[in-house]
Amino acid sequence: MLRLAQNISWIEVINTMMYNPQNPLIVQSDRSLLLEVDNKLYSSARDDLARFAELEKSPEHIHTYRITPLSLWNAASAGVSAEIVLGVLERYSKFDLPSNVLTDIKDYISRFGRIKLTKSEDGDLLLRADDPMLIAEVARNKKIQPYVLSQPDRNTLRIDPRMRGHVKHALVLFGYPAEDLAGYTDGDALQLALLEQSVRDGAPFGLRPYQINAASAFWAGGTVHGGSGVVVLPCGAGKTVVGLGTMSQAQTHTLILTPSTTAVRQWIAEMLDKTTLTADQVGEYTGDKKEVKPITVTTYQMLTYRPSISAVNENTGEIGEFPHFEIFTKHDWGLIIYDEVHLLPAPVFRVTAEIQARRRLGLTATLVREDGRETDVFSLIGPKKYDVPWKDLEKQGWIATAECTEIRMPLTPEERMEYTLNDDNRIKYRIAAENPIKIDVLEALLERHQDDCVLVIGQYIEQLNEIAKKFNAPLITGKTPNAERDRLYGEFRLGNLKMMVVSKVANFAIDLPDANVAIQVSGTFGSRQEEAQRLGRILRPKKDGSVASFYTLVTHDTKDQDFSTNRQLFLTEQGYRYNIVDATTILPDLPTRLAQMQAEFEEKKLSSDFNIEELAQKRTSKARSGDAGSDESKPKGRKRKAAEETSEPPAEIALAEDVAAGAEDQQPAASRRGRPPKQGSGRDHLRVIK
Repeated sequence: MLRLAQNISWIEVINTMMYNPQNPLIVQSDRSLLLEVDNKLYSSARDDLARFAELEKSPEHIHTYRITPLSLWNAASAGVSAEIVLGVLERYSKFDLPSNVLTDIKDYISRFGRIKLTKSEDGDLLLRADDPMLIAEVARNKKIQPYVLSQPDRNTLRIDPRMRGHVKHALVLFGYPAEDLAGYTDGDALQLALLEQSVRDGAPFGLRPYQINAASAFWAGGTVHGGSGVVVLPCGAGKTVVGLGTMSQAQTHTLILTPSTTAVRQWIAEMLDKTTLTADQVGEYTGDKKEVKPITVTTYQMLTYRPSISAVNENTGEIGEFPHFEIFTKHDWGLIIYDEVHLLPAPVFRVTAEIQARRRLGLTATLVREDGRETDVFSLIGPKKYDVPWKDLEKQGWIATAECTEIRMPLTPEERMEYTLNDDNRIKYRIAAENPIKIDVLEALLERHQDDCVLVIGQYIEQLNEIAKKFNAPLITGKTPNAERDRLYGEFRLGNLKMMVVSKVANFAIDLPDANVAIQVSGTFGSRQEEAQRLGRILRPKKDGSVASFYTLVTHDTKDQDFSTNRQLFLTEQGYRYNIVDATTILPDLPTRLAQMQAEFEEKKLSSDFNIEELAQKRTSKARSGDAGSDESKPKGRKRKAAEETSEPPAEIALAEDVAAGAEDQQPAASRRGRPPKQGSGRDHLRVIK
């Protein structure tokens, strides 16, 4: 009887708990979410979760998401309420939602906009809140106190208008992001309109529905509720056209920041092709030209250039100033567009904090930043205003369907021993990334795709040189002159070149619509945004509707595989799946060849010439002699020293490498005597410019 009573009591407990085994989601009390991949509701749950949660891990069967304050604030700024978030979780969850998660979601979303930045009739910048105790707490906050001029009443603080960006950033750190309703400077007026036909080829032109929605979400009818924020669209989906659509609504002088000179010229070509703007209204501000016109296009590297190492401030240790920063303030811009905003360098964050009265549009394929400064983008550029899942645009035919394949292969016996003997994880990664078996797999893939337009992309210049020579293909790196790049890109577009080997310069802003195969032989450690950008090179819709192929060559059981898993996180969140295959499916004779290599290596080890210490030091000596891998991506100065000393590559180095790779040296050759731009420290990017 006692046992029966116990069984009945357990049944009662189970009956009072919600449990739906058909659902794919488990919501845990630490705000992590576990999503079953092999579930019929997986795809819809994934798309819904992406609106307010961040993907952390994506192994084969269970994907892990996390709800964070920033993910909820971005959702709230896009109009997603706590009720919508909770509704999604309840719809897909196997179990009852933990009570603390319910409370946290409601609390964090309610914090967005409880403090508002407004402007008084007299032009004063005001912080307002309905809760006087919240205002009192803000006024006592040490990071905000320096910017408070006075307190007109118990619900209001008067703020130094020059510190608008600094206050917004401090409020995000405080945990109560402000809704900025203080308005914007209109800037100098400029009439422009979108054309109905392309000037270049006469083809019909018009914004696609999602491009119209994106531009409208940012502009918000020109009211204070719009005018600052980020539009997130896949590579190949026409983010530049969204920029043109926004410019046609703003009708004002516009400054456009891009990651490279190639991108500058692509923006200019698109404006002259699809708008009523004329060449005398559009200026290029790069190392080759210094034109400031109603529409001016420049690069991040240009703005962060410091001309001389000799101008050292004895008090701060800062090296020179950024002479080109004056472009932000010496012209009355009404709109500033940040292309590939995920690459925004720290010094540009700093100056952006000073120009919050200008409308600011960020364009990107991913809000992921490898340095963790997504909060800075949120507070200083603006929250996410619009995004659309990549797979949605693929289904609608706006971007190409892509098949992603990861091909795993072993190291050769000698490289395996070299890998084992090394303790430095950066060197271990390079050994794995430069695995010579990758060249053999690449050759087989090129044979399979001999009629396609192929991009081979990598990190290490020595490896890329070897590939270019072996397959008689042109190589484009950060050292390739812009004119030569443009010539090669043109030949590729015309079909005269069927294969190009490219370094990190191919990560962004290269318009090669006919490229339909990308083969990645090495990358920047675990960079998620780089993976997204590289896939984006082949996502332009194909005229024949063919499927694009994205291959990643990975050395298994090494750092190469570890980093590859992290790189794939963002694309997994967007609905892409990697088909993982063994290299033997491409090279059937690989086991025989490896056995032969092993026998030869065993014989080599018995030779009197074999020195195990020399083998262990081979890559270390190469790194110390100056060949750290890629020409455009070496960390400079103290950061390079830190990279050599640390076992794991700092995320900020990866981001600095991306900016450096995309922008090449922006000064003319005759004047390239200064040091490369120094990336700011964690606090440097918000220092006030005197």
